[in-house]
Amino acid sequence: MTTTLLVVFLVVALVIVWWALRLRGGRASGSHSSDNLDTLTGWPPQATRVLTTAERQAYDLLRAALPAHMILAQVPLQRFIKVPTRNSYAEWLRRVGQINVDLVICDRHSQVVAVVEIQAEDDLPSSRAHRRRERMMRVLKSAQIPVHLWAAGGLPSAQAAREAILPGDAEPELAVAPTLRSLPGRMPADGQSTEAGELREPPPSTWFDDLESGAVPLQGTSPAKNGKDTKTRPGH
Repeated sequence: MTTTLLVVFLVVALVIVWWALRLRGGRASGSHSSDNLDTLTGWPPQATRVLTTAERQAYDLLRAALPAHMILAQVPLQRFIKVPTRNSYAEWLRRVGQINVDLVICDRHSQVVAVVEIQAEDDLPSSRAHRRRERMMRVLKSAQIPVHLWAAGGLPSAQAAREAILPGDAEPELAVAPTLRSLPGRMPADGQSTEAGELREPPPSTWFDDLESGAVPLQGTSPAKNGKDTKTRPGH
């Protein structure tokens, strides 16, 4: 009886090992087929708008409210936040560094004054996107950068935006933001149509928050030694 159980156990173990090797081989062959794809033929590129309609409206509003300031859109955290490099900088980038904020207000020296995030009325982010947003908010708070959350359907007036972002500070008179016009080869302005008959909204996220994809292994996440990893990013 003991011999029979041992034989059955060995057979089951061999089947499990065979199945695991088969799955690993299938994944490896799939990754190799993707690696052999040409970048342009495998993923045909197509120009799209950088900002949503609500983000463009907020951008024009901020330009009118703060004419002496620089307004930047879709800026990664790594572009305006510096962190110590005693730990792996690549790991920090993987966790939060490349998350984009909607709008950044800077003074004339390009120093960050505040951040504006636009939340769509029907914005129901996935759990992964929610965790990423919470982490971004924690980083901005730790860096002492004010964050203003605006609802897409309830943007403030230019006067209210200026008073909220620069309370008590002097600012030149409100300026009227120029009307967006179409240029050859550019996306059309409001009220105009594309050849397909409609305006294309940009992708919901460059990180595809709403897609359930597996984690990608990160290369070079070993702890930094003697600050050598700072060579890849000047100023960090």
